[in-house]
Amino acid sequence: MAGVVVLAIGVDACRHLKGRSEYLFVAGLPLLLGFHQVVEAFVWWGLEGHVPEWIGQLAMWLYLLVAFVAMPVFVPALVWRLEPTPARRRRIVPFMALGVAVGAWLLIAMLRTTPTAELQHLHIAYSAGLDQGVLVVGLYVVATCGAMLASGLRHVVWFGIANLVAVVVLARLTADGFASLWCFYAALASAAIAAYLRVAGHGDAEDGDAADGARQPDPGPVTHP
Repeated sequence: MAGVVVLAIGVDACRHLKGRSEYLFVAGLPLLLGFHQVVEAFVWWGLEGHVPEWIGQLAMWLYLLVAFVAMPVFVPALVWRLEPTPARRRRIVPFMALGVAVGAWLLIAMLRTTPTAELQHLHIAYSAGLDQGVLVVGLYVVATCGAMLASGLRHVVWFGIANLVAVVVLARLTADGFASLWCFYAALASAAIAAYLRVAGHGDAEDGDAADGARQPDPGPVTHP
C-alpha cells in the first residue's frame, strides 16, 4: 500500500530532524500525505463493497478535507516556517492568505453540495460540486506552488518547480482523477523530503550564509598596511 510506504518515509524524515524545529513542517508533510493515501484506500474499499458504505463515505470526506482544505494552507505555512528572515517570510504571507481563502472556498463548496467519488481506471474521480472549478484549481496551484517558487531557498524553489511540472502533467492526463493520482507523486515527493532532511544544513548553507550576511553591518573599507 502506497500510503504505508509514504508514512514510513515520513517517520524516517522525522528521525532526521536532529532538533531543527524549522524543519518540523517539512517532516510532517510526508506524514500528512501518507495518512492521505491510507484514507484513500478505504475510499477504494468502500466503492468496491469491501467495507461498509459509511466507512467509505467518511474516508472520502477525510480525503477531500486534506486535499482541498488542509494542503493549500499547510504548504505555504511550511515555506513560511523555513524562511530565515522576516523580510523573506513577508513574501510568503500573501500565499498563506490565498491558501486559507482557497481552503475556505472549497470547504464551503463541499458543505453546500454532497461530494462524490467514482471508481475509474487506476484512479478515483472526485467531485465537490464546484461552479468555478478551473479558477479555484488555478488559485490552489498559485497558493501552493507559488509559495515554493517565491522562497529564497534553492531547494524549496526546485521542489516548487517539480510540483508545478507534476501539476501540469497530471492535469493533462486526467481532470477528474487529478487528486487521486497524487498518490504516486506523493510517494516521490516524500522520498525527496526525507532525503533533503538527511542533508539539510549542507545544501542550503549558501542560502543561509547569504541571509546572515544581509543582517550583518557593513564593516566599511578595508585598509592594508
